[in-house]
Amino acid sequence: MKRFLKFEIRQIPLLALILALSCTDNDLKNNMSEIDKHSFAIPNEAKVTHLDLNLKVDFITKTLSGYVDLLVENKTHTKQLILDSRDLTLEKIEIDGNSQPTEFKLGDTIKYLGQSLTIKITPDTKKVRIYYRTSAQSSAIQWLDASQTSGGKHPFMFTQSQAILARSWVPLQDGPGVKFTYNATITCPSNLMALMSAENDTAKHVDGIYHFKQAKPIPSYLMALAVGDIAFKKLGDNCGIYAEPNMLEKAAWEFADMGTMIKSAEGLYGKYLWGQYDVLVLPPSFPFGGMENPCLTFATPTVIAGDRSLVSLVAHELAHSWSGNLVTNATWDDFWLNEGFTVYFEHRIMEKIYGKLYVDMLCKLELDEMKKEMSEMGDTNPDTKLKLKLAGRDPDEGVTDIAYIKGCFFLQTIENTVGREKWDQFVNTYFKTFAFKSITTERFLEYLNSELIKGNKQWQEKIKINEWVYGTGLPSNYPNIQSSELHKSERAAKEFTNPEKLDTKGWTTHHWLHFLRSLPKKIALKDLEKLDAKFKFTQSGNCEILCDWFQIAIVNHYEAAYKALEKYLCTVGRRKFVEPLYEKLLTYPQIKALAKDIYCKARPSYHTVTRTTIDQMMENK
Repeated sequence: MKRFLKFEIRQIPLLALILALSCTDNDLKNNMSEIDKHSFAIPNEAKVTHLDLNLKVDFITKTLSGYVDLLVENKTHTKQLILDSRDLTLEKIEIDGNSQPTEFKLGDTIKYLGQSLTIKITPDTKKVRIYYRTSAQSSAIQWLDASQTSGGKHPFMFTQSQAILARSWVPLQDGPGVKFTYNATITCPSNLMALMSAENDTAKHVDGIYHFKQAKPIPSYLMALAVGDIAFKKLGDNCGIYAEPNMLEKAAWEFADMGTMIKSAEGLYGKYLWGQYDVLVLPPSFPFGGMENPCLTFATPTVIAGDRSLVSLVAHELAHSWSGNLVTNATWDDFWLNEGFTVYFEHRIMEKIYGKLYVDMLCKLELDEMKKEMSEMGDTNPDTKLKLKLAGRDPDEGVTDIAYIKGCFFLQTIENTVGREKWDQFVNTYFKTFAFKSITTERFLEYLNSELIKGNKQWQEKIKINEWVYGTGLPSNYPNIQSSELHKSERAAKEFTNPEKLDTKGWTTHHWLHFLRSLPKKIALKDLEKLDAKFKFTQSGNCEILCDWFQIAIVNHYEAAYKALEKYLCTVGRRKFVEPLYEKLLTYPQIKALAKDIYCKARPSYHTVTRTTIDQMMENK
């Protein structure tokens, strides 16, 4: 990547070049692999170690304004600090408490990356203060009118910084390889509450001023802020739930097992090191299932199914407190290290609480979903490798089932080979060794080989590490998961034309999803009507089930579901759900206009992450 440098022009940082000249070929490869292709920053020269934010939240202009103090470790006594920025208005920049502004320069805008911000500093500079404001079109910030919230009375805003969107609300070194602590002062309307990925209060402040402290070093993608009409309910010694008041009791009931999950996780892989673990249930436009912001997971309301059947999402985000938040992928090419470990850890938590039969259902559904995605991508597609090459692309393109599920099954394969006891000892040591650090795939494999495999050729041949990490598709030794519970769904799907005779007592969301996915692609209208009459799919309050049912309805032109489909797409912003539905709608010429009409209505309520995906889909169709 070409970087704009005002005061010096070079493509490789001087320190990295000196090291490279003195390294072996393998060392050089490892050094170069740590250069973040999605950041303009050069932390090997001058690294940000701490942030002090002071921002005002303005719902009228839809902006954040104020300043940020950056504490800098100037490793090479460079005369420039390079940051990432995107759509920010920079008012002035000062260094080391000097009120005289210093020089700065914004580079050319580069797609996905934004602009480099090069600031003139001295070799002894310790602090840089940047006065700025965000744009109303900030790609990280979602501004919601009162009508777009669950309560319908007050506006709401939240940030989504992953993968490289933090730079659109804070000028900083926006890469997962740079970790820093932060404090913040946030001023918002006095009738609203502000929360961050830090230590939080549990009640509103009458003056609308909130102070935050995150004493543990985190990467920029875990910077998070939310402001709205929010209430809190304690669920355990160190956990609780935040939500809009009208959603609080439902959410608290759904996530009642959070305390048990924390204890189960600690029993597996060591003490939870972040103090408090809370969940904030956001309005429906949140683009993901959950976001693992430290101390405060952001969660979609679509997991509130009324039967606690989707709480594996909380286990997943909790697991990120170890894999991702504690030990972090060094670049987005190494994304599987975050998500593969987290899905594996999630399964272990769920097994401990709900049993192996439950986890077998999760694994079987995930395996089927990944196989489907791989088939669509092509088994030889380079993006089916665990180690990715995302240079020149939006790192969001790496957010596929490959990182999550293939990564998990790779780790499961290692466990199956060496035994759970040895594997758990290794994972515990891994988390302790690399706590609060970032790590590349290459460094992980070195550690795996030196601390666990230790030259055992039988294990090496059985695991097939290179096939998993650098090979496309699924290796031949992948765990072929079976689920006795889901066999019930398969048997029922064969008798779908007689729904009155189907025994579905005790079915969970997972049973229903597998049932719907096991149905024939083409179904007669009369049979769809019978299924809908018996099981009330179109009226379901379960977003997972609705997504699968609506896809069946679209493929078979079941128009009785279209009104509910439109309402769903206009009220749910989770990309996982809306993307396949628009894709199906756009497949059929006779309803393509319907898709575009619905999207025109729904688009303003979607987060940038979701809008970007669907915009591209609409352009290509």
